[in-house]
Amino acid sequence: METTQESFPDKSVAVEPLIAASIAHATVPARLSLPPKGACWYCEKPLDSVRRFCGKSCSDAFDEEAEYTR
Repeated sequence: METTQESFPDKSVAVEPLIAASIAHATVPARLSLPPKGACWYCEKPLDSVRRFCGKSCSDAFDEEAEYTR
């Protein structure tokens, strides 16, 4: 006689390839590929050497413009 675990297939095995495929096909926003340059990529406001945008409004505007100019 088999155990309960042996009689039911492992669902996580079938789901893992689907997750990997969806991650591979996911689109990456253009702003994530930008290197930090010390200023906002949208409005040119001075920033530190880590940030790419001064705020969410500039980040969203950059994404919208990148989508429009595709």
